[in-house]
Amino acid sequence: MSHPETSCSPSVLPSRTDCIYTSCYCEENVWKLCEYIRDHNYSALEQFYAVFISNDNKMVPIWKQKSGHGDEPVLWDYHVILLQVTSGVQNLIYDLDTLLPFPCPFDIYIHEAFKSDSDVYPEFRRKLRVIKGDLFLKTFASDRSHMITASGQWRNPPPPYPCIEIADSKMNLDEFVCMNPKIGWGAVFLLPDFVKQFSKPSSRQRSH
Repeated sequence: MSHPETSCSPSVLPSRTDCIYTSCYCEENVWKLCEYIRDHNYSALEQFYAVFISNDNKMVPIWKQKSGHGDEPVLWDYHVILLQVTSGVQNLIYDLDTLLPFPCPFDIYIHEAFKSDSDVYPEFRRKLRVIKGDLFLKTFASDRSHMITASGQWRNPPPPYPCIEIADSKMNLDEFVCMNPKIGWGAVFLLPDFVKQFSKPSSRQRSH
C-alpha cells in the first residue's frame, strides 16, 4: 500500500517529485540532496547524514522499496539514504526509492523498511556507515564504472550530469560501501546500535 507524503517535510528540501533522481544510483541521489541543502540552506547541512547500508556479504534486505514485489524485500548489495537529526520528536529518513513517505519518521522507516535483525539470517544483517553531509560532499567520488558490464554496456542508464569527482579521486565508492570501520569516512554501526543512537526516547515511548 502506498503511503501519503508526511506533513513534517522541512522546507530545506524539495518534494520527492522535484528531487534529482536516477534509478539504481542511490549514492548520487543522496549526494545531490546534500548538494541542494548546501546551496540553499548551508547551516541546515549540519543536521544531515548520508547513510550507506551494506554488510560484508553485500546482501542487505530492505522492505517497502519501489522495485520490490508485494511484501518481499529487495536484496541490495548496498543502499544509501539520508538521515536528518532534528530537534523534534523524531529524526527523519529520506529515501527516494521507498514506498514510504518522503521524509519518513525514523521509527516508521526502521519498522517498515529494516524490520529487525531477528527477522533475517545472520548473513543478511545490516550494517550502516553514517557520514556527515558536508563531509560526504567533500570526500565522495564515483566514475560510475561499477555500473558498466564487461561488454561495456550500462547496467542502468547513468545520471545526465557529469560524474562526481574530488581533487584526489575519481572513484572511491568502495570505501563508503565497505563496512570495515577502519576504512573510509564516518562511523559504522550494527543495525541495533544505529537504532539506539538515532531513535529518540520520546518517540519510542509515544509509539507504544
